[in-house]
Amino acid sequence: MGKHIIIAPVGGESDTIFLGIKEFPTERVVLIAEPDHLREAESIKADLERFKIPTRVERVKGPIWEELFRIVHDITEHTPKETEVIINVASGRGITNCAATSAAFVNGVKAFGMTDEGQIMVLPVLKFSYYKLLSDRKMKLLMLLGEPDCCSSLENLSQRAKMSLSLVSYHINGNLKSEGLKQLGLVETKDVGGRIHVELTTLGKLLLNGYV
Repeated sequence: MGKHIIIAPVGGESDTIFLGIKEFPTERVVLIAEPDHLREAESIKADLERFKIPTRVERVKGPIWEELFRIVHDITEHTPKETEVIINVASGRGITNCAATSAAFVNGVKAFGMTDEGQIMVLPVLKFSYYKLLSDRKMKLLMLLGEPDCCSSLENLSQRAKMSLSLVSYHINGNLKSEGLKQLGLVETKDVGGRIHVELTTLGKLLLNGYV
């Protein structure tokens, strides 16, 4: 069995971090810590380094979903093929564990949790690419929506994209045969003063940043 880089959020069941390194030959550990859990992360790092396991603490500097996807993407992009990345989806608090599980699935990374009996449970590796579902026009709309000054309304987006209003509406809302950006969870719409306002969801922002 090859070596692993274990990514583990901090702030929940820290014992699972130590159970994980017993189960998987570990090259190094990356602890993901929000500001409230930095002291705990540094304590865990000190304990792991007593066992000669190199450990790095990644501080979360923004929304946990965006930060966790960014960190997972950066690590997987710079990890040699002979080393496997695995994510502990049981060591953090509830919402962090959800974000870690989603990041694993989207990036096709192995993950493990814990059973009620305290046993390691390896999750199936899934790989889902949104890019295969996005036409050039859908990507253009996403990129426009990612610009700071866009967009006050569906009409404004239509003008910026140089597409007809009906075509923009189709790419946003989809139809029975084709999912739109809204159904894919990449944008959300709301009525503002009688006009339809469109904005990126967190997932949409992650995709534009290349983390999905």
